Amino acid sequence: MAQESPKNSAAEIPVTSNGEVDDSHEHGFNRDLKRSLPSGLGLSETQITSHGFDSTKEGVIEAGAYQGSPAPPLPSVLSPSRVAASRLAQQGSDLIVPAGGQRTQTKSGPVILADEIKNPAMEKLELVRKWSLNTYKCTRQIISEKLGRGSRTVDLELEAQIDILRDNKKKYENILRLAQTLSTQLFQMVHTQRQLGDAFADLSLKSLELHEEFGYNADTQKLLAKNGETLLGAINFFIASVNTLVNKTIEDTLMTVKQYESARIEYDAYRTDLEELNLGPRDANTLPKIEQSQHLFQAHKEKYDKMRNDVSIKLKFLEENKVKVLHNQLVLFHNAIATYFAGNQKQLEQTLKQFHIKLKTPGVDAPSWLEEQ
Repeated sequence: MAQESPKNSAAEIPVTSNGEVDDSHEHGFNRDLKRSLPSGLGLSETQITSHGFDSTKEGVIEAGAYQGSPAPPLPSVLSPSRVAASRLAQQGSDLIVPAGGQRTQTKSGPVILADEIKNPAMEKLELVRKWSLNTYKCTRQIISEKLGRGSRTVDLELEAQIDILRDNKKKYENILRLAQTLSTQLFQMVHTQRQLGDAFADLSLKSLELHEEFGYNADTQKLLAKNGETLLGAINFFIASVNTLVNKTIEDTLMTVKQYESARIEYDAYRTDLEELNLGPRDANTLPKIEQSQHLFQAHKEKYDKMRNDVSIKLKFLEENKVKVLHNQLVLFHNAIATYFAGNQKQLEQTLKQFHIKLKTPGVDAPSWLEEQ
């Protein structure tokens, strides 16, 4: 028979044939079990049940989850304790490995998401900070220059060319306005001459006694209207060419000049900032600021030099293009005006052919889109 153990006992212990407890077996069994169990799991957490001496099963172990890595089973003297420890180690290993992996994934997930959310925001804040700092420095430089306190970098030759270009642009715009006014007035005069010629022709048919006189005047007015339309075509061509030169070619060059002036202001602003830092003390706190300011100054200096080179090249090509365009247009304008008032119709038409100008036939509307197809 087996003697019932107390509730806090670790196992049920078999008794000897004379009814006395076998102490040697009990001590050996507990010693082997303590060696076999991993650290962190007490005997009070484990329940070992023996099903008798005749049972084919050696033991059943029930154990809860524990923290720590499983330890390999140690060899024991008693066969039941060795098998029980082996089963307990296997069961503990099956419980811990998935749990450990799950905890690792849970910890690593939020960190990655936080970085992904943080990076774009930090980049935007950095861009806003740089823009604000650059705007502040440039505004301070502009105010200092207007108050006469700050120094500015001046390229005398390039500045003179830019001033000449702006002055010429104003003069060309004035010529363009006057030419447009002349074109409008000439169009009104040609329209009036055409109507007057039609009126003379009608009276020539209805007034037999003045048939020849009305006929002469009708032919003269129609000829003047025709020559006026030819002159009007030459003036409009002159206006279109000068308009392209002033509002496209020169304007594009002036846009590059504005970019050059902005780069010059930034260059002077960072140059002034670097000079102020160099005049101050040099210690562990100011040296990194000086190095950073030197790096920014060098970057803006390269940008300023590049923009100055671009402006010089554009001014050179603009001057060549301007001379070529204005030479042809001024010759056209002069020949058209001279031949018109000289009454040389053939020479006037020859002038337009020389510049490949096609006149619109009076009284003929523009072709429809279907006819153009």
